[in-house]
Amino acid sequence: MTVSLLLLAFALMLVLEGAMPFIAPAAWRETFRRLIQFSDGQIRFVGLTSMLMGLALIMIFS
Repeated sequence: MTVSLLLLAFALMLVLEGAMPFIAPAAWRETFRRLIQFSDGQIRFVGLTSMLMGLALIMIFS
């Protein structure tokens, strides 16, 4: 993987991460309010699930 492709993927991630607080800040805030009530194990599970889904999509589309 080239550095430029990695930077492009990082830039796309930043755009997607910024879309929700820009479009619906109240919903974004409420989501984080709920998230801080999760236990560490639940947060790790959400993170692991997100990473596995991302890896699966990378494998499918590359």
